[in-house]
Amino acid sequence: MRGRDAAAEVVVATALPLLWSNLLLPRLRLGMRGRTAATTAFATAYGLAFRARPHWHSPRGLATGLLAATTITAGYAAALALPPLRTKLAEFAARTPEVTPTEWVTLHIPLGTVYSEELIFRATLDPLLSRTTGRYAKFLAPMAFGLWHITPARSAGDNPAIAVAATTLGGAILSHLRRRADNSTTAPALLHLALNAGGVLTPRLARRGSMDREACRNVRAGR
Repeated sequence: MRGRDAAAEVVVATALPLLWSNLLLPRLRLGMRGRTAATTAFATAYGLAFRARPHWHSPRGLATGLLAATTITAGYAAALALPPLRTKLAEFAARTPEVTPTEWVTLHIPLGTVYSEELIFRATLDPLLSRTTGRYAKFLAPMAFGLWHITPARSAGDNPAIAVAATTLGGAILSHLRRRADNSTTAPALLHLALNAGGVLTPRLARRGSMDREACRNVRAGR
């Protein structure tokens, strides 16, 4: 009976986030702020129901996460310093959400994305699958994370198959980072935050730099 209960828990714990992200949340037809609030509440309830193990206060998790976040930030800075990459990045600045970039980076990414996804997948589903499926958890948890992004990718106009593949790989990296950091979700959360916040800010910095350089050229040309 215990084995059956464990199997049922795994099925429910894996299915619930996918149903929420791809079916239930879209049907609510909420704006960005509503989606952030609803997903944060869902993630919190999910973590409580399935006994999340985030270990937020782990010193090693913090140190590992800060190192990973610094590496990501340095990568964005290097991209801004290279003209071909800077020009390419500026093209992504046209993708604007319903809110200001400041609100996006300080509220929606930390809560609606990083906190919610890390609590669901790294703090809850990862350890649950590790206890019940052993080594297969390394594949199953990232796959679930990838499938979580099907409907969000469609809504953003992205290719769902590519989005699922990319986020599955990203999920594998985040899960690996958690294991390396004494099972602390703080490490992948900081990496996740740096990656997503940088993805919003870097294209806008690239576009602003391009506009400033164009203005300088126009002044020099006497326009």
